[in-house]
Amino acid sequence: MEKTLEKVRIASVADLPEKMGKTVRVGELELAVFKLGNGTVRAIENRCPHKGGVLAEGIVSGEHVFCPMHDWKICTTDGKVQAPDVGCVSTYKAVIEDGDVYLFI
Repeated sequence: MEKTLEKVRIASVADLPEKMGKTVRVGELELAVFKLGNGTVRAIENRCPHKGGVLAEGIVSGEHVFCPMHDWKICTTDGKVQAPDVGCVSTYKAVIEDGDVYLFI
C-alpha cells in the first residue's frame, strides 16, 4: 500500500533567505529548508548523520550544504553525503505555488 503524502505550506518564498538555511518544524519533523541561488527550494532532515550538526546553519554552495560541525558535504537534492564520507539524510519534495512554498511530508 502506497503512503499518502501531505502537502504542507511552510513559508512564503520571499521569507526564505537565498543561499542560507532556515529551520522549519512540521509536526515532529525538524527540517532544513534552503532557497538555492537559482531560486529552487530544497528541504532535508536538519541533522547531519555524522554528529547531528544543524544543517540549516551550514554553508550552502550550489546544490550542497556543508555541515557546520565537521564540514561534511551533503547534497540537498538526494540527501547523500559526498565521498570520502558516507551517509544520507531524508529529503522532502518542495514546490512553489503562487509565491508560497509547500513540502510533501
